[in-house]
Amino acid sequence: MVKIGILGVGTVGASVANILETNADIIEARAGKRIEVKHGVVKNLNRDRGVNITLSDDPMEVINDPEIDIVVELMGGVDEPYALVKQALQKGKAVVTANKALLAYHRYELQAIAGDIPLMYEASTAGGIPIIGALKNGLTANHIVSIQGIMNGTTNYMLTKMINEGANYDEILKEAQDLGYAEADPTFDVGGFDASHKLLILASIAYGIDAKPEDILIEGIENITQTDVAFAKEFGYEIKLLGIAKKAKNGVELRVHPTMIPKDSMIAKVDGVMNAVSVVGDRVGETMYYGAGAGGDATASAVIADIIEIVRGNTAPMLGFKKSLEDAQELLPEDEIVTQYYLRMQVDDKSGVLARITKELGAFDISIESMLQKPHRNDERVKLLFTTHTCQEEKIQAAIFELKKLDCVHDEIAMIRIEK
Repeated sequence: MVKIGILGVGTVGASVANILETNADIIEARAGKRIEVKHGVVKNLNRDRGVNITLSDDPMEVINDPEIDIVVELMGGVDEPYALVKQALQKGKAVVTANKALLAYHRYELQAIAGDIPLMYEASTAGGIPIIGALKNGLTANHIVSIQGIMNGTTNYMLTKMINEGANYDEILKEAQDLGYAEADPTFDVGGFDASHKLLILASIAYGIDAKPEDILIEGIENITQTDVAFAKEFGYEIKLLGIAKKAKNGVELRVHPTMIPKDSMIAKVDGVMNAVSVVGDRVGETMYYGAGAGGDATASAVIADIIEIVRGNTAPMLGFKKSLEDAQELLPEDEIVTQYYLRMQVDDKSGVLARITKELGAFDISIESMLQKPHRNDERVKLLFTTHTCQEEKIQAAIFELKKLDCVHDEIAMIRIEK
């Protein structure tokens, strides 16, 4: 018999407890031992959790219980879970967590504390999709060339509605909130921060990079308009919020932002609240992982898979490396990112304006690949939309800064990166 304690019996914690109970026979057959939840911890004991387990509001009852072999941390947050997971590991207990924020900030410290004690976290990234296991085990023979992931269902749902139904950002955000896909304060999702935590976890396994969210480029979908959607459709793109990790000449690019991608690419076809991660290995080529990125049962499925692996005794190094990489990759500064760009700006509708804009871009060695002009509600102005050939982030940002100074350019200049 293996006994576990659950810190945080919310939606996912309740699903873990109920699946372990209802699917006990098949889980025991696969794990080789009976797995039982001895104790669960909640903040509010007055709320019905729909589970048949003992509950308390004191996490130390789990941490200090000598009979509990595995601690499952599903609390959310950073500081308190870090302190509790640290104590559990120091007491020799294995840990399973779904806490992406905890790992985004403390994965390397926890790896050092854990040593040979299992600390597993499949459910922290893309819910029920086994992407952690794929990177740690299935693709270990490969140098990882790139990772591109739709890692947030809320933003993918919103962008899908904007593209397929012509909805505006504000109205579709309200709908997502009404359906429970977005929080009352949606910043963590729509601002790209949720996806950034997941990307950092994957990048550690792929490249051994110890970076924090503050170290990488993060942009959200708040400024996407129907004008951008129409341009993308006309030129054969879809717009997705992507987490991107990519090997470059001098390091690894890590970034989260809205991205125009070719509509015939596999990841462009992932719609609604679903998640997907494309991984390119130098030997295997492109592999694709698709499924539910959130939800009680889907995430609980990944948690229980980790529990079973621990019970079986099959544990890989926490972040996938038995020793340090001799040629460890370094995080590339944001200014050195190289890609293509889409720009949207409002300009005066008169001769000579385009020449002034192309001259300004040319000063930074930036050339235009495709262009579209749209009428504006003000007859004296037009919306100018164009894409560039490949150039460096530092140059496009400097060019935008100079373009804003032109008297023929009005309001803000919007920019979306393009990946082909």
